[in-house]
Amino acid sequence: MPTMRPGLIDSHCHLSDKKFSSDRGAVIARAHEAGVSHIVAVGGGGPIEDSEASADLARGNETIRATAGIHPHDAKDYDDAIEARIKVLLARPEVTAVGETGLDYYYDNSPRELQRQALARHLALAHSFDKPVVIHCREAETDFFEVFDSEFPDGHPGVMHCYTGGYQDARRALDRGLMISFSGILTFKNSKDLRDVAKKLPLDRLLVETDSPLLAPDPYRGKRNEPAYVVRVAEVLAGLHGVDLDVVSKSTSANTRVVFFPE
Repeated sequence: MPTMRPGLIDSHCHLSDKKFSSDRGAVIARAHEAGVSHIVAVGGGGPIEDSEASADLARGNETIRATAGIHPHDAKDYDDAIEARIKVLLARPEVTAVGETGLDYYYDNSPRELQRQALARHLALAHSFDKPVVIHCREAETDFFEVFDSEFPDGHPGVMHCYTGGYQDARRALDRGLMISFSGILTFKNSKDLRDVAKKLPLDRLLVETDSPLLAPDPYRGKRNEPAYVVRVAEVLAGLHGVDLDVVSKSTSANTRVVFFPE
């Protein structure tokens, strides 16, 4: 189990995933024991029911916030009925962001034009509900920024989650008001280029996440990921910036609160 470090926040966890069905309470307890004070239970990891389950987990729990949306993998299924259900969720106080949404041209599980349409509709919801956005973007940066800028020419708050892109695209995101979040991929031995990017970016714009139950960081690779392991991501980020882990904990948690835990 990671060393206890009070105050860290896992900014992106699929807590409603079926892989947590048998021991979800224990998973949350282990996170708190490891010093993870809060969790963002994102929607958009599967069907709309996942977002609804995430919202239910967050209801009445001040340590959990939820998001609502449809992943780009499932953009082909996005329709007016699903959007209506997302709107219901966005009206709930515990649902503090739209997403995850975006573009994924690596897997292309949905046609690219449908991905762009779904992204545009999610961004419009973020506009109308005045909520930040959680963005998934893989090998689609040019199209993402084109769609984003068409809805938000002056920028908009949110997060580029599980960031794996280059430095220039990260700067483009920061210039538009988005934060950058790093997952366990940052700890992988073959992720030197990503670590170089993370080292150059300002700590006051960075978040850490697990993307649980996927992407367990070293040395937990091959296991089910869980929020407690976000400590390992923070440790690597601290090493890259040459600061104590407490500095990264305070900075990333403050940034996460701005996005997902509004006063």
